[in-house]
Amino acid sequence: MNVLNTFLFVAFPYVALTVFVVGVIYRYRQKGFTVSSLSSQFLEGNKLFWGTIPFHIGILVVFFGHLTAFLLPRATLAWNSIPVRLIILEVTAFVFGATVLVGLVSLMLRRITSARIRAVTTRMDIAIELLLLAQVVLGLWIALGYRWGASWFAADLSPYLMSLVTLGPETEAVFALPWVIKLHIVGAFAILFMVPFTRLMHFIVAPLHYIVRPYQQVIWNWDRKVIRDPGTPWSRARPNNN
Repeated sequence: MNVLNTFLFVAFPYVALTVFVVGVIYRYRQKGFTVSSLSSQFLEGNKLFWGTIPFHIGILVVFFGHLTAFLLPRATLAWNSIPVRLIILEVTAFVFGATVLVGLVSLMLRRITSARIRAVTTRMDIAIELLLLAQVVLGLWIALGYRWGASWFAADLSPYLMSLVTLGPETEAVFALPWVIKLHIVGAFAILFMVPFTRLMHFIVAPLHYIVRPYQQVIWNWDRKVIRDPGTPWSRARPNNN
């Protein structure tokens, strides 16, 4: 058992991180045009909206919640020292975790029920969605079965993760955790391992500059009815600046 624990919580994290870094750099430099979410909105848009919006909102909140507890464990424990604030944090985390689940299930059902989406689905799409589904379900299970996760994450898991960063793994606490939590940790590193091989790569080219750039104003100078008429020859739609 100790050998398995050592592999899962010492060796595998470094393997996953190495594959992530090398894979992301290689794919971005050598196959840059494949770094995309490969949007299928033009194939089907209605179901996509009700899946992708809750999924992305929920995953961002959950991710930054975990990141905060990792980077600021003392501040997290200080915040949680007041029971009301701890309860608010726990409820909020569970709600957004459930939001991720709703969005992900919706996207998976869309992939199954739409012939157009099935036609462009790859094995890696299915693999990463199933892994994400398992990870979210485990997270919700832990939230319900092992309360006050924000506190024990900051107290036990943050030192373990930081010890990996400093290349001196401290595994006593993580070895003693219940198997459900261990699976959740391994699942996180497995997702990291798979990022370079899936469409999850698109997060490195997220268009964050749209948040701060000025609004783009588009002015239509043509007669829309004429331009959209199938009988209108292309010469009628010649751009004004040519």
